[in-house]
Amino acid sequence: MKILGIDIGGSGVKGAPVDTKTGKLLRERHRIDTPETLTPAAMAKTIKTIATHFKWHGPIGVGFPGVIHGPRIMTSANLHPRFVRCDAVNMFSKATGCRVALINDADAAGLAEIRFGAGREIKGTVLLLTLGTGVGSALFHGGRLFPNSELGHLPIRGKSAERFVSSTARKRRELSWEEWGGELSQYIHILEEILWPELIILGGGVSAKHAKYFKYIKPRAKLAPAEFLNEAGIVGAALWAAERK
Repeated sequence: MKILGIDIGGSGVKGAPVDTKTGKLLRERHRIDTPETLTPAAMAKTIKTIATHFKWHGPIGVGFPGVIHGPRIMTSANLHPRFVRCDAVNMFSKATGCRVALINDADAAGLAEIRFGAGREIKGTVLLLTLGTGVGSALFHGGRLFPNSELGHLPIRGKSAERFVSSTARKRRELSWEEWGGELSQYIHILEEILWPELIILGGGVSAKHAKYFKYIKPRAKLAPAEFLNEAGIVGAALWAAERK
């Protein structure tokens, strides 16, 4: 099945048609930068622009960085507060004229990695962390998703962990790769004490630079970079939509 996957991030929205049988992008991904925080209505127009770019009229899967309950977005830590309790499925469907399925963005990335990437054929517990504007997380056991884990908001020093260990936090705090890797290692150690994963996958754009900081992370579990890099959210959103036809 061919489905348009769209990944909403804190600094941009990107999408591409996906072959859900192989996980391959069928066209070069199209990205629209969003330097200003978009309202839900403006985001719907942006998604429509991506669909129009591909002349798309079929199903669309959308990954959003927040807790998802059915068609509604329940949290919006890094995007516009009006998204909270917004019926995004209805809004995005009306804007595009297409059937839309909605999923947490990290859960989407995890689906791609479990199905076709670093987590394929792993029968035990797998934890995926996406390191970008914030920290997303996805938890799987036996290939089955436990949605909306939101471990990036685990309290550390009285604030969400993503305030310290996201990729954006590294830049904002002007940390070296060694300093950031050390803090990330401490955060991962806390998650390991709670979840005991057999495999931890680190995704997000910074996963392409894993050689710079993996050596400073000392996990108990096996550690692997996401194989889909920045395409994981697109592919996973499409997979989610394919399962809800």
